Parts: sequence; C-alpha cells; structure tokens
Amino acid sequence: MEEMLREYLPILMFFAVAIALGLILILAAVVLAVRNPDPEKVSAYECGFNAFDDARMKFDVRYYLVAILFIIFDLEIAFLFPWAVAFKDLSLVGFWSMIVFLVVLTVGFAYEWKKGALEWE
Repeated sequence: MEEMLREYLPILMFFAVAIALGLILILAAVVLAVRNPDPEKVSAYECGFNAFDDARMKFDVRYYLVAILFIIFDLEIAFLFPWAVAFKDLSLVGFWSMIVFLVVLTVGFAYEWKKGALEWE
C-alpha cells in the first residue's frame, strides 16, 4: 500500500500545486484589480469593433471552414500521438489503418485547398 502511495505522490503534488497556483492567481486578481474601470474598456464589442447590426447576422462561411480545419488537424494529432508512442507494439493492421486515416485527411485537405476554401480574398 505504501509503495502505491509513493507512485501517486507526484500526481498528488501536481494537483496541490495546480490548486494552490489557481487560488493564488484568483486572489491576486481580486486584490490587484482596478475598482472603477473605464467605460470604454467594459463596453460590449465583437471582433474588435462595436456591434452595429442584428446579433443574428450572417458570417462568412470561411470562419466555419477554418474552425473545421482546426478541429480536423487537432484530432489528427490526438490520434497520431498515442499511435506513435505504441508504434513498436503495433501490427501491420494498426500501421495500415493509420495510413488510411492519414490518406483520407490528406485527400480532404487537398479538396478544400483546390476549392479555394483557404483563400481570404
């Protein structure tokens, strides 16, 4: 039991430091915060300028395409990292399944690039 506790000690120390740092930063913000802020600073804004239209106005679809690209490549890294760590223990099925995954992502990226979805003109 004592050996098990010794193995978990770094994790418990990490949580203790994280909680302490979080509390210190929150308390520092409460103590050091400006009490009467400038009205311009606390005014509502969107994308750096004042709102001037209906909140339901349409956005350019390219914003969504960039967000989708970010999610796709973020997920790609999330799948690639554990695959690379366990690479030496994988069979050929594991190797080729990742290659198929990467090919599908590459074909989708090439299609989006060819259609001009990455151009900001």
